[in-house]
Amino acid sequence: MVESSSSPSSTWSQVFMKLKFISKLRRRPVHKTSATKPCDKKQASNLIIDQIESGNYQENDDDNDESVILQRSVKRLHFGTREEKAAAAREIKRLAGDDLGRRKLMAELGVIPPLVAMVGSEYTTSHRRVAVQALLELANGTCTNKALMVEAGILSKLSTNINVDEPAKHEFAQLIMSLSSLVNAQFPIDSSKILPLVLHMLESDSSVNTKMLCMVTLYNLSTVIDNVGSLAKDEVVHTLLKLSSMKEASEKALATLGNLVVTLMGKKALESSPMVPECLMEILTWDDKSKSQELSAYILMILAHQSSSQRTKMAEGGIVPILLQVALLGSPLAQKRALKLLQWFKDERQMKMGPHSGPQSRRLSFNSPTKHDHDPNEGKKLMKNMVQQSLYKNMETITRRANGDSASSSKLKLLVISASSKSLPY
Repeated sequence: MVESSSSPSSTWSQVFMKLKFISKLRRRPVHKTSATKPCDKKQASNLIIDQIESGNYQENDDDNDESVILQRSVKRLHFGTREEKAAAAREIKRLAGDDLGRRKLMAELGVIPPLVAMVGSEYTTSHRRVAVQALLELANGTCTNKALMVEAGILSKLSTNINVDEPAKHEFAQLIMSLSSLVNAQFPIDSSKILPLVLHMLESDSSVNTKMLCMVTLYNLSTVIDNVGSLAKDEVVHTLLKLSSMKEASEKALATLGNLVVTLMGKKALESSPMVPECLMEILTWDDKSKSQELSAYILMILAHQSSSQRTKMAEGGIVPILLQVALLGSPLAQKRALKLLQWFKDERQMKMGPHSGPQSRRLSFNSPTKHDHDPNEGKKLMKNMVQQSLYKNMETITRRANGDSASSSKLKLLVISASSKSLPY
C-alpha cells in the first residue's frame, strides 16, 4: 500500500509522470536526421525526460496502447474498488509476462505493495489468486522484485492462506518457492513466517507437484545456518523423514536433512526421532535410487560418527548386511560411504571382543568335567560365539576385497547372495 506519509494525490502524480515517460518513450518517432543511426535507449530516455519536464508532449487516449493500459491499471491498483483492483491485477499479469524490463519498470511504478495487500485474508480467494499470479510474473527473473515483495510483507500474507483449494495451493507454493531462492543472493528470509503454510501443504492431501515445490522451499531455507533453529524441530524432521520414504520426493527430503544433520540442533533432532535409523536403512536398499542411497549413507555417517549408541541401534537393526550390499552393488560414492561405515563397525567389534575373546579364549575338552557341566546353555553360548567369530572374519575378508579389488566384484556378489542376514555377526 501507499505509505501513510504521502498523500494520494502526490503519490499518484509521481506515478503519473513515470507513466507519461513510458508512453512518450514508446510512441515518440525517431527524428529523420538520426534515422540512419538510431540513438540508444539511454539517449532516447534522456531526450524524452527533457521533453516531459518542459511540458512539450501530447496525450494519447488510444485504449490499445499498452502504456495507457498500464497507466490505468496502476491507478486502479492504488485507488480502485476491489473488483477494479482484480481487473488491474489481471492486466499487470498479462503485461508482466512480456519482458524483464517491463517487470522491473512495473515495480518502480509501485504495483507490488497493492498486489501484496490483495493476498490478505480480507479479500476473496479469487482476488488473492489473481494477485499471486501477477506477483509470480513480476518475480520471474528479478531478485529485486522478489525482495520488494518480502519487504512489503508477502510472507506474512501468504501464511494466512491455509485453507484454500488445490489450484490456489499450487500457485502459493510456486510463489513461496520463488521467494525462497532469495537466500542464494544473501537476502534474509524469515522461515518461521512461511513454515506453517509449507508444512500444512506437505501434510495435507496436496498434489505431488505442490509437495515438490514445498520441498524445494525447505531445501533452499536449509542452506542458511540462521534458519536451522526453525527447521530443526520434531515436526519438520518427522515430515521430512516421511517424505524421504517416498521415492519421488526422497532426494530433496534427504538433501534437506543432510543440511540439518551437520548442525548440533539438527543432529539432535534426528537422533531423537523414532524413525531413525530404520527409515534411512530402508532407503539404502533402493538399488534404483543411487542418489537417495548416497544421501542416506551420508546422514547415517554423520549420526554414527562418535556415537556408540547410534551405531548400536544401527547394528541391532541389521545395517551390516545392507552396507555390504551397497559396498558391492552401489554407486562409487555410495560404496565409499558404506565401506567407511563398515570400517567403524569392524573397529568397534574388535574393541568389544578384545585380542583373546571368542572361542580362542577358552579351549574346553568335552570329555573333561568342569563346574559348568550341569548348565546345558553353556555349550550353546560357546558354539554361538565360535560361529560369530568365524563369520566376522569372513565379513572382514569381504570388505577388504571390496575396497581393494573392483575386478573381483562378481565373486563378492556371490558371497553376499550366499550369506544370509542371520549368519552375519550383527
